[in-house]
Amino acid sequence: MALPNHESVAFPAGAVPDIYRKRCAFEFTFSSPFEQSMRVASPTRAVRTNHALRVAIVASSYNYIRDGVAFTLNRLVAYLEKMGVEVRVFAPVGKVPAFQHHGVIVPVPSIPLPGRSDYRLAFSLPRAEIEAFAPDIMHVALAPDWLGFSALRLARKLRIPLVASYHTRYETYLEHYGFASGFKKFLTRYLNFYYASCREVYVPTQSMIDTLLHAGLENNFILWQRGVDADLFNPVRKSDTWRKALGIGAGEVVVLFVSRLVREKQVGTLAATLRNLKQQGLAFRSVIVGDGPEREPLERECPDTIFTGTLQGEELARAYASADIFLFPSDTETFGNVTLEAMASGLPCVCANATGSRSLVVDGVTGYLAESRNVDMFVAYVRTLIENTALRQSMSLAARERSLTFSWDASMDLLLGRYRALVSEHAA
Repeated sequence: MALPNHESVAFPAGAVPDIYRKRCAFEFTFSSPFEQSMRVASPTRAVRTNHALRVAIVASSYNYIRDGVAFTLNRLVAYLEKMGVEVRVFAPVGKVPAFQHHGVIVPVPSIPLPGRSDYRLAFSLPRAEIEAFAPDIMHVALAPDWLGFSALRLARKLRIPLVASYHTRYETYLEHYGFASGFKKFLTRYLNFYYASCREVYVPTQSMIDTLLHAGLENNFILWQRGVDADLFNPVRKSDTWRKALGIGAGEVVVLFVSRLVREKQVGTLAATLRNLKQQGLAFRSVIVGDGPEREPLERECPDTIFTGTLQGEELARAYASADIFLFPSDTETFGNVTLEAMASGLPCVCANATGSRSLVVDGVTGYLAESRNVDMFVAYVRTLIENTALRQSMSLAARERSLTFSWDASMDLLLGRYRALVSEHAA
């Protein structure tokens, strides 16, 4: 499906006029509150005046929702532009951006995903805009939708290298949404085909690479770890004032969960764990940071829990540092940005022994890895940390130390080096 012919619109943190907001009955959304910052790109093919590398990033999530994929890609774009690389981001946008993004976005047609309107289903790439930009390489970070397939076809037509970053285990999400679980095999086959069609696939943890290889995928994987802002996420940000404002006593142990509140984050296991700990008479307070469609059910199941809603920046860092234990039962992570942020903040982590988490948490040293969805194990590990102050403190120090081995600069340097090597190889 394509929009009617329209001029190329690109905006750094801006919007497009109302004419773009309702181009058809589906109300494809090209909008943002920063109306005056809109700028229009030339529809004619660009003529190079230098040899700066040009990268087209095609993403399913970039600024309309707050998640790990969007934040990672925004950090990548900011780094590339700092290094003199020219970047265009081709992605769906929402009526109101979730945060102010980096770089220039060229909106692609999209509609809200049925049943999960917080996500968007994207359609084909605007070919004229891609050709005008004339990228040297195309990097996709996509949901399994038509946008991804059109990116693959266009990269082949333009004869440029296509690379992908692996962010989300989409096939594991389906089991949480009833009838959709029947599409798991089809989706798995499609993703296997898609990643095999890319020159390289950048995967955030070795545990995720091992899982993909075990599933029989072609080994074109490159380990591309994430980093953490260890100055922002730091134990020194602990605030007794913040705790007091939430009604938390100075000596109370705080169990923290940070995430979008959606089924695939195993919020059912989270709720059951917190309920069981309360039933055992343990003295602790639970805090949930985040928002999403599962918030209301969680509030009903965990009436004693403090819900802060979404926090960001220094407020989020303060919440981490002011807690004592990080509980994260999600078993669908490819990395786990929130886990690394918690570790940098000095929190021992109790996580699912699954992809992502098992590459971050050193079991018995920086926290514990519980069998996925095993509520009894989660309860036992969290109880141990609540009751053993000395163990909690030693794991806090170890978690902080391990987090410092994850560097954003090294991560981004690696990726830019891969881009340059592939472009040079392609040009030879």
